Amino acid sequence: MDSDYINEIEPTPTLKSKKCKFISFLIYIFLQYTIFLVAIIFFFLYDYFIAVSAFLLSYVVMGIIRSKIRNSVIPPSQMEYQYNDKEIGNWYVDREVCF
Repeated sequence: MDSDYINEIEPTPTLKSKKCKFISFLIYIFLQYTIFLVAIIFFFLYDYFIAVSAFLLSYVVMGIIRSKIRNSVIPPSQMEYQYNDKEIGNWYVDREVCF
């Protein structure tokens, strides 16, 4: 077979400057904890039933945002690998913010 080789994958980028690390940390916090923040805000403003509904809706919306960010910056040959929010933030900052 002519396709008996494994493509070498590009490692998750390491950020060097403090500004890039801070932006990556903010993206990580945004992707990780926004759903809880939305649920807490709706709990205090309205009711627990609406807070649970807002939690579920924000979970779906954040999943869409996470997948859009992930698909825009990770190379197509590496799409099948799993990345956590911190790695997605590192990829995004390395590709879009800090060249």
